[in-house]
Amino acid sequence: MNNRPPVRRSAPVETENDGIIEGRNAVIEALRAGVSIDKIYLLKGERDAALGHIASSAREKGIVVVDADRRKLDTMSRTHSHQGVIAQAAVREYVQVEDILNIARERGEPPLILVCDELSDPHNLGAVIRTADAAGAHGVIIPKRRSAGLTAVVAKTSAGAVAHVPVARVPNLPSLLKQLKEEGIWVFGTAAEGTTSLYQADLKGPCAIVIGSEGAGMSRLVAENCDFMVSIPMFGKINSLNASAAAAVLLYEAVRQRVGRSS
Repeated sequence: MNNRPPVRRSAPVETENDGIIEGRNAVIEALRAGVSIDKIYLLKGERDAALGHIASSAREKGIVVVDADRRKLDTMSRTHSHQGVIAQAAVREYVQVEDILNIARERGEPPLILVCDELSDPHNLGAVIRTADAAGAHGVIIPKRRSAGLTAVVAKTSAGAVAHVPVARVPNLPSLLKQLKEEGIWVFGTAAEGTTSLYQADLKGPCAIVIGSEGAGMSRLVAENCDFMVSIPMFGKINSLNASAAAAVLLYEAVRQRVGRSS
């Protein structure tokens, strides 16, 4: 007869359908349980010890911690009892940049990588990931801050592509671009004033395509680290494209060139 007491198991951490985890105990338990968390939003100026513990634990795990005012937290909250902290769960783990490069090597293909410079709209990021999957890109790279992450909204907009496209998250995009160039990858930025027309750009070899943010486009330091600045021909009254549409145009020009080379 077994007289040992039953093993206590932690209750699973519950999240809303959009990946929201709120309240101090719930967020602490999520950190303890190893739940993949995209960002944690903490009430700005709060000196509570529990919130300080959450912040330090999150940073130790490399999780982005964002100071937010009460209005922001109230807007995000589903329970209206967030206690000054809300975590946004990630739908999948981020990969390392080297993992993306290894995928290209394993396929025997020149790398085709999409870099998103501060793309804050999750619908845009989801659409970009969906297009990256369709075009056969080897991965997507985003910055840790001032960018949408792999949230439930992104997953839904990607129509499931987020499960198939590796996404890496880096602390510094200019440093990332320098690293890619050291790996022999050409970096193509996109801008209306670009000096290289899309149809003159050679996208057959190892390349990273950089898409700027919805409003400001690429940041100065990111633009300075591009090898080429590519412009998309525009013949209408509007002189710019949505970020996800621009990504689709660039990616499929790369596909056209690569398919033409292999046929």
